[in-house]
Amino acid sequence: MEPTGTSAGPLAGVPAPEDRRVAVRVTPDALRHVRAGHPWIFDRSITSTSHDAPPGALAVVFDDRRRFAAIGLWDPTSPLRVRVLHAGDPRTVDEAFWSTRLAQAEARRHPLVQDGTTTGYRLVNGESDGLPGLIVDRYATTAVVKVYSAAWLPHLPTIVPLLVAAADRVVLRLSRAVADGDTHGLADGQVLVGPPPDGPVEFLEHGLAFAADVVHGQKTGHFLDQRDNRALVGSLASGRDVLDVFACTGGFSVHAAAGGARSVHTVDLSGPAIEAAVANMARNRHLPAVAGCEHTTEVGDAFRVLEGHAAADRRWDVVVIDPPSFAPRQDAVDRALKAYARLTALGLAVTRRGGLLVQSSCSSRIDAETFHRQLRDVARRSGHGLEEVARTTHPLDHPATFPEAWYLKMAFVRVDPRP
Repeated sequence: MEPTGTSAGPLAGVPAPEDRRVAVRVTPDALRHVRAGHPWIFDRSITSTSHDAPPGALAVVFDDRRRFAAIGLWDPTSPLRVRVLHAGDPRTVDEAFWSTRLAQAEARRHPLVQDGTTTGYRLVNGESDGLPGLIVDRYATTAVVKVYSAAWLPHLPTIVPLLVAAADRVVLRLSRAVADGDTHGLADGQVLVGPPPDGPVEFLEHGLAFAADVVHGQKTGHFLDQRDNRALVGSLASGRDVLDVFACTGGFSVHAAAGGARSVHTVDLSGPAIEAAVANMARNRHLPAVAGCEHTTEVGDAFRVLEGHAAADRRWDVVVIDPPSFAPRQDAVDRALKAYARLTALGLAVTRRGGLLVQSSCSSRIDAETFHRQLRDVARRSGHGLEEVARTTHPLDHPATFPEAWYLKMAFVRVDPRP
C-alpha cells in the first residue's frame, strides 16, 4: 500500500510556522522553573514579548541579561502560553530536531516492543518525551497523533512525514480546546496519511488481541497506560471470579480471562464500550483459558451497580475499579477524593474475604500518598483489614519527567487476609 503524501493532502492548507521568533521575558520564578526542566510557561508568568504571533511560532525565552534560556512553541490561544522544547544552550528547531526527538522516543520503547507481543503503545508522551502537548500512539501500523495545543498544527506538515516511515496510516485527534479553534480545515478523527480504517484497528497487548476505534474512541482509542496493570491482574486471576468496573473496552476483563479466571463480570456505563469489550473477548476465544471463562456484562453507573451488588451480598475474588479522572481542575480535588473513598468502600463491600481489591486513580492533582492513605483509612473505618500486594504507576511508554506528569497510581490490596 502506497501512503498518501501529506504535502498535497489534508495538510496542504496548514500555514507554515511564522519565521520571526517571539522574544519572551518571564518572571524570575518562572525562569528558575524553566532552567530546572519544567516544560510550561503560563501567560501570568510572562512580563514582556517582542510582538504578537500566531500559534506555532517559536518563542525564545531570555533572562534579564538578554541571554538565551529556552525555546518553545508559542500559543496565544491558551493560558499555557509557551510549551518549552529545549532549555540551556541555544538550539535550532527544524526537521532534524523533530526527527531526533522522535528517534529518542522510539529508542526508549524498544524494550517494550522488541519481542513483538505488544504492538499497541505510546510512542510520544508529550512533555516527558520533549514534545510538549503532542501525543503519538501506535496501534500496529497505525499512528494516532493527538494534539493538545494549536501551536502544533503548523508543524504537522514536517512531523507527520517522519512518522510515515514506521506507519502506513496516520490519524489526527484533536483536544476539545484545539478543535474549537482555528484548525486550518483539519478535523478530529481525520486520516492524514493512508486509507481510512474500515473498522477498529487491531493490535497486540502482551500477546492478547485488542482493537481500537482510532477515529471516534476515547483518547486515541485505547487506554494504553494500564497495559502492565492489566497483565498483573491476569497473573493473579487464575481460578477466580473477577469484577471489572469502569471496564471501558474490557482490557482488564480480557487479561483476567486469559489468566485463567473462572468468571469475569464486565461493567461500564456505555453500551458501545461493553460491545467493544465483548468483541475483544471474542478476539481471544481461541485461547483455552478465555474459552473456558464465563463472561457476563452489565451496562450501568458504576456507583449504583456496586451498591446493588453490595445490597444483594454478591462478592468476587478480584475486584478492579479503574475510574476516569475525577479532578480535571484543582477545585474538584475534594469532590474527587470523596468519589474515590466511596468507590473504595463499595469495592470492599463486594470483595470476598481474602480477595483482591485493585483500585486506580488517574487524577494528577491527587498525589500517590494521599490516594493510598485514603484507601487504608476507608478500609479501617469500614472494619476491613488490608494487606498491600503492590503499588504501581506509569509503564515504560508513559514516562513522567515533571510533577504534573505523575497521574497514574494503582493499589493492589488483599482484603481481610486470613491469618
